[in-house]
Amino acid sequence: MQDTTRSGLVAAAMLSATMTCANVLAADRIKCAYPFWPGFAPVHLAQELGYFEEEGLEVEEVFDDDRGNVLPALERGDIQCDMRTVGEHQGRPRTPETQGTIIGTIDVSLGGDGVVADAATKSSADLEGKVVAVEPNVPARLILQMDLKKHGLTLEDVQVRDIASADAIAVFADPAVAAAGTYEPTLSQAIKASQKEGAHILVSSRDYPGLITDVIVARTENLRANPEMYRKFLRGIYRAVDYFDKNRAEAVAIMAPHFKLTPAEFEETLANLAYTPYEEAAGYLGTAGSRGKLHDLFDEVMALNLENGAAEVKLDSNQQIDNSIVTDLFKDKKR
Repeated sequence: MQDTTRSGLVAAAMLSATMTCANVLAADRIKCAYPFWPGFAPVHLAQELGYFEEEGLEVEEVFDDDRGNVLPALERGDIQCDMRTVGEHQGRPRTPETQGTIIGTIDVSLGGDGVVADAATKSSADLEGKVVAVEPNVPARLILQMDLKKHGLTLEDVQVRDIASADAIAVFADPAVAAAGTYEPTLSQAIKASQKEGAHILVSSRDYPGLITDVIVARTENLRANPEMYRKFLRGIYRAVDYFDKNRAEAVAIMAPHFKLTPAEFEETLANLAYTPYEEAAGYLGTAGSRGKLHDLFDEVMALNLENGAAEVKLDSNQQIDNSIVTDLFKDKKR
């Protein structure tokens, strides 16, 4: 029988508040860092649509383009997730013991990473002996490396100037710089802002489809302790990709302001990438106990990174990729 006295109602209210606080405290939390790149926008979309909240998951998003900040934060446990390309994930000083395990994909670059060049540079072969500005261990550097190799050249045959990708617009304006590597939206903006007549995209990820794949990386210790937390995270992301595919205009209106872009500007960047829905992501990672095509891509990029000095230790794709989280991700769960 319910106690309807004043003291009874107060006690009931206090118990309810205590239970509510306990539920809040018990909620899983993930802080995820990622660069200023629209390919990671489904995380924000899932956040705004309430998909993480439905899973009982609190997600904090942090923009950070500097890998030098992200890896130490992952090691300390300040963040529980980061998102980068496969190549960036492999970069120094990563070793097999470094925190970070790949559990999913989020997008594939289809022109969003590349190299802008002046009018005199018709192909990568014309870069021999010239100054090329590009950040170490970014997709544009891998693409440049692949394209130089096609013409019988290596990075040692050009004068590489290390820069931050965000500075590519100003750096490319220097007459001494023949080409600069970066990613969208800076890639397109570098051409629009350039005073160099005939400035153009020399080569991009569109020329090497699949080479630049963005992955979702879980902090290894947290993944082992609470794999269900990361299943919640992935379900939210892949539900957001589904929403984008069915409600593109509405999704763009939600995602664009987060990246300080108008919907029209955001649409321009989307021409250069493709989000990976759940089925495609599962195909990349493979099912539990078997390799997927991401394993082979990982091995190919690993060889390139060792060759250009972006990585110092050969990493094992089988150890770096965990496909148990994507396996049967939506079994008996809302999609």
